[in-house]
Amino acid sequence: MSILKNPVQTFIRNLIRLVVLIPLWLVFALHFFIRGVSGQAPIQFVYGAIVSIVILWLANILAGMFYILPQWERLVLLRLGKSVGTRGPGLFVIPPFIYSVARILDVRIQTYEVKATKTLTRDNIPIDVTAAVELEVENPEKAAIAVQDYWKTTEWASMEALKSTIGGNDLRPLLSETERIATDLKKIIDSAASDYGINVRAVRITDVGTPQSLIEELAVIARAERSAKAKKIQADAEVSVANALAEASNVLSSAEGSLELRQIQALLDISKEESSMVIIYPMNSVMGGQIASAAAGTQTQKKSPGKIA
Repeated sequence: MSILKNPVQTFIRNLIRLVVLIPLWLVFALHFFIRGVSGQAPIQFVYGAIVSIVILWLANILAGMFYILPQWERLVLLRLGKSVGTRGPGLFVIPPFIYSVARILDVRIQTYEVKATKTLTRDNIPIDVTAAVELEVENPEKAAIAVQDYWKTTEWASMEALKSTIGGNDLRPLLSETERIATDLKKIIDSAASDYGINVRAVRITDVGTPQSLIEELAVIARAERSAKAKKIQADAEVSVANALAEASNVLSSAEGSLELRQIQALLDISKEESSMVIIYPMNSVMGGQIASAAAGTQTQKKSPGKIA
């Protein structure tokens, strides 16, 4: 709400006062003071003072008829006590006595902060929540007539809605779903403020304060949940690998010669490694086994049983 006068309006009104006051005072009041000074009638000073006061009052009345409002202000006008709509922005003249100004409102977007301290959530955890409410005067006539102070009324409605929202949610949604909470909060506040001609443009949850001990407990729970999730993923992977191996085993055992092909493929994979040597020999061949042992440097001599000297 704004009732500040701008410099242009002040200049116009002062100019009107001078234009009205000086000629009228010269015509109607000056001769009374001249007669009083000449000694013709001392009471002429009193008449001159009364006429000057009346002229000054008339000049103020005429100057107060002129209004100049900037782009962001609106004037709510009354005629004989009844609303006849809004005026502004720009220059306009309001006749006195019949018309009167109810209020001059600022229709720019405004923001205020709402805090709820030590409010219990649905799971009985005390928290502090701070929200920023962005609003604008959508209907100046309703904002001036339907409520005495739309700003304080909207602020109290925001406080009540914030506490109600906190009490209707658990702590986790308040921490992780702030956008949804803010949207629900906006709907509640806007529903109440629309009766006063106020449009709630946005509500933002700026801070959620929780006890330090609770933060540590939540961190422990989060670590445990991540560890359990990792173990479950690892177990699912092992089950998947086991199923794949079982399926491969069934395929190899059902087709003739597939096992020998798999052995050859394994040998090819081994031969690709550096510093590796592959020796192929019949599985039942004694000579082949000796050659392999000698090549690997692990050949052993069989000792016959007997007495050791």
